[in-house]
Amino acid sequence: MTLARPEQLVLASHNQGKIKELQLLLEPLSINVLGLAELGLPAPEETGLSFVENAILKARAASQASGLPALADDSGLVVPALKGEPGIYSARYAGPEANDQRNYQLLLERMAGFTGIERQAYFVCALAYVQHGQDPLPWLGQGQWPGEIVPPQGESGFGYDPVFYLPELQQTAAQLDKVQKAKLSHRGRAMEQLLAAWQSA
Repeated sequence: MTLARPEQLVLASHNQGKIKELQLLLEPLSINVLGLAELGLPAPEETGLSFVENAILKARAASQASGLPALADDSGLVVPALKGEPGIYSARYAGPEANDQRNYQLLLERMAGFTGIERQAYFVCALAYVQHGQDPLPWLGQGQWPGEIVPPQGESGFGYDPVFYLPELQQTAAQLDKVQKAKLSHRGRAMEQLLAAWQSA
């Protein structure tokens, strides 16, 4: 699927870490990227039951509210030994008072005693891009990033990055510099698909 590349779009997020990563990935295309906060718009509700559903919901809501093409990312961490937790609830795993540290501390508590293959996990990213609010054919891209869960290490990144270990690099995602992480991550892999669609148009 090829897409006309927009001159301007809105990122359907208030998560500054996510916005910075996506802006970095979009930088080579000279697209004017706006966050919801810049436009004074609320974060769309995530009522879907999958990453893809939530990404489409957020992209469509942001486009309808702004009148601009919109890009939405729905992403999270999946631990197969926990039956997919935290999954689509990654950002609010620890409940109403959730923040990054509370979320990953709860994850570590639930994985206490897990060893070997039980500690495997992967990040998932679903990207949805709509050209307008009623777009009947949203563009979709997906990326995965495998790793394993360890005690927190590193000061960079956000979310579960400090506990997400990459055996081949012998580092957590929070120990990578932002350019390296953007290239390797689930978000970076999904964005490669969108960049290819725009560049082939």
